[in-house]
Amino acid sequence: MRVDPCFFCGRPSYPSKGITFNRNDGRSFRFCRSKCHANFKLKRNPRKLKWTKAFRKAAGKELTVDSTLAFGARRNIPIRYDRDLVQKTLKAMERVSEIRARRERVFYKNRMKGNKARELARARRLVAENEHLLPRLRGSEKKRMVEMGADEEDLELEEARLRDGKKAVSRAFGGEQKRLKVRIDDDVEDMEAGVDEMDVEE
Repeated sequence: MRVDPCFFCGRPSYPSKGITFNRNDGRSFRFCRSKCHANFKLKRNPRKLKWTKAFRKAAGKELTVDSTLAFGARRNIPIRYDRDLVQKTLKAMERVSEIRARRERVFYKNRMKGNKARELARARRLVAENEHLLPRLRGSEKKRMVEMGADEEDLELEEARLRDGKKAVSRAFGGEQKRLKVRIDDDVEDMEAGVDEMDVEE
């Protein structure tokens, strides 16, 4: 079974699948799907479309120079059938595919090396440029914390928590306040509690 690559995107085009276009000059083109056929008829360049193999190879995203790629080349040489030769060929095809997969993984790791450091540096630069947009404590919250006895270190910790994205529980701007009546020794007392707090059993 011969599996030809798609003329446009490079994906495998299996027998009885896809589209075959025979031009008037005798040349045949295999397409894996109608998407590739339509782009071919629109005379688009495969190297300018990011989803094709041609673009990925031109951009350095895939292996281009490797000894395992030569085994997939088409050879129009007639050879007499030999069972032993066919068995050796099938074993070699499996081994070559394993070697190619391993080399592609190594190539991908080397290509992605240093991405995390670059993303971190980019994020730090973005934060440094737009520091004025970071969330800060409101004046009323600072005043309330100072009245409760908080010092400057507590204020800095609160601002750091806001920058990290952890929402601090604010009683002044928190849930609605409601009054609960608690019965203690046949005496009724009023107390304030937030909506999110546990309900006091009567």
